[in-house]
Amino acid sequence: MKITAIDHMQIAVPPELEQAALAFYHDVLGLQRVQKPTGTGDTRGAWFDAGNIQLHVGIQQEGFKPATKAHPGFVVENLVEARATLEAAGVTVQPGGEIPGFKRVFAQDPAGNRLEFMQPMTRPARAGESSE
Repeated sequence: MKITAIDHMQIAVPPELEQAALAFYHDVLGLQRVQKPTGTGDTRGAWFDAGNIQLHVGIQQEGFKPATKAHPGFVVENLVEARATLEAAGVTVQPGGEIPGFKRVFAQDPAGNRLEFMQPMTRPARAGESSE
């Protein structure tokens, strides 16, 4: 098997937080809602464009537990701006520390699901290095 891409990821939320979660992903994160295709079997939740993949928000009827370790990692152009947007919406943002090539922070959606926001770091090419 050779996997060539990730098409989508799914976040689960309980029914009572559906509208808050959909508003969060659309209004706060700015993701564009796309039409769910016929045949998905569920009219609840929503699908969103998230760059080159989709984020599906599904409704979990029973036994919901937020994903507190598993999480999507959203690449952002400006981490300071992303953090300010989240905080202006009342979202608590936790520092994530730097990992090779990225600065990052963590937050939670209205259902308590963990989210990572990452900004690629660039550095000037050193003498003898290609900038390509």
